[in-house]
Amino acid sequence: MTSFKTVWEGLATSEENELKSISDGYLRFLGLAKTESEAVDFFVNELTDRGFFDLESADRLVPGSKFYLNHIGRTLAAGIIGKNGVKNGLYIIASHIDSPRLDLKPKPLYDDSETNTSLLKTNYYGGVKKYQWVNHPLALHGKIFTKEGNCIKLSIGESDSDPIFIIPDLLPHLAKMQTDRKLFDGINAEELNPIFSSMPGDTKEDKFKNHVLKILKERYGIEEEDLASADLCLVPAGKARESGIDSSMIAGYGHDDKASAYTSFRAFIDLNDPEDTVLVLFFDKEEIGSQGTSGSQSNFLEFVTSLILHKLQGRYDHFELTSLLRRSNVISSDVNAAMDPSFKGAHDTYNAGRLGSGIIVTKYTGSGGKYGGSEAPAEFVAFLRVIFQKYNVRYQFGTLGKVDEGGGGTIAQDFARFGMNVIDAGSPVLGMHAPFELVSKADLWSCYRAYLAFMKH
Repeated sequence: MTSFKTVWEGLATSEENELKSISDGYLRFLGLAKTESEAVDFFVNELTDRGFFDLESADRLVPGSKFYLNHIGRTLAAGIIGKNGVKNGLYIIASHIDSPRLDLKPKPLYDDSETNTSLLKTNYYGGVKKYQWVNHPLALHGKIFTKEGNCIKLSIGESDSDPIFIIPDLLPHLAKMQTDRKLFDGINAEELNPIFSSMPGDTKEDKFKNHVLKILKERYGIEEEDLASADLCLVPAGKARESGIDSSMIAGYGHDDKASAYTSFRAFIDLNDPEDTVLVLFFDKEEIGSQGTSGSQSNFLEFVTSLILHKLQGRYDHFELTSLLRRSNVISSDVNAAMDPSFKGAHDTYNAGRLGSGIIVTKYTGSGGKYGGSEAPAEFVAFLRVIFQKYNVRYQFGTLGKVDEGGGGTIAQDFARFGMNVIDAGSPVLGMHAPFELVSKADLWSCYRAYLAFMKH
């Protein structure tokens, strides 16, 4: 059997300390940033504490300027103007900060007097195995915008004193109605209804639902109609934890793609006086196709780069903008599948990424005959290899499963359409899109080192 070298082998003491710092910081981040809005809040707080300023409010940019741009609290850009300005293009690392979850429908709350409960109607967000979300502790996160113009932030289920929410599965004693269902359909979408309360109010109609509405009004100042102008979702409750008897892994919700977002952000804020201008981007909506005002298919990239040119030069034109994008280099920092020890048959074992063997460089994505994917030019792959060797980055190459087994895409294609060099590179993950996923601490550290090396080049 072939043995694959791991990042753990031959670590120096200084590297072990750096690895621990990255892991500890990531554990803290996962506990505070389960949604894209919470991730943006976390990053903006860190940036302002380090003297970064709002790009739109700046009069001009000069080499050494450190800035950020927050788009509707769901998408974020941050940058540092390098000594060379933009003559050599931009060095961009882009990730996404949304993760699969259960969103609440616009009219989520309903009464079921036959079962003495009120429940919530949900719509799953992104690719999930629906059966994994039942009988699992869930927390309610999000924002509610009232007609008075107030924004109410909710996070219920994370504190030990908070209630959690459960979608009950049918007990095995009565589950014959489920036995003919295939695994993926063991739970249907319309059965993903968490029980919200089981105590009646003092009304005759909808007495369970109205009891909930009374609580929402008294505790949070929320009316039922306010639930329609809200971004509310259910995510796994509780903190991320170290995993394995050797504590070599982290189990938590949202490694896809917060493992990439955090390590690229950490590398960015640890960067000093870059030669060329660097930019880190954090997008929403990747898990549902990247459309919408906060997705990578929006004009956010063009807007940010237009502002950079304008504030560097006092002017710009469309040709300068497209020329800048064409000479820029991008890492689409997204995770890939680690080979599953129990389901090796889903992988091309010769081309699969291994847990603990470092950041996975993914030359192409897509499914079947590379359909719907993005592929990096071989020259750009060689360029990265030189950088990683220079800075002693531990890395591996990998693909997403067997050719006809499945596949997937990333935001890389939304950069490639501008003629930019772009490649996917991120941590290997086990149990991707599950309420709890697994990532190796060694791979997190490898991602941090790779992203820092790319920005230094």
